Amino acid sequence: MDVSHEITLLVQEIQRLGSKSADGQTKVKFGILFNDEHCANIFEALVGTLRAAKRRKLINFEGELLLQGVHDNVDIVLLQE
Repeated sequence: MDVSHEITLLVQEIQRLGSKSADGQTKVKFGILFNDEHCANIFEALVGTLRAAKRRKLINFEGELLLQGVHDNVDIVLLQE
């Protein structure tokens, strides 16, 4: 699977699992995304896809790398719907 396609799927999953905040942006916790069974079946390297989407300024999250457990409560914010 190519990176662009995986990023498109990631955006769809953030929209499916996330919720709109008061400022109108869709947000999802990393732990919810990481532990979702559907996401686990789609993404071989979820963290790599997240980093690629962040570099393309489609999403934002605090820090450079997210790790299961340690960063479960970090918000992943969708910048472009």
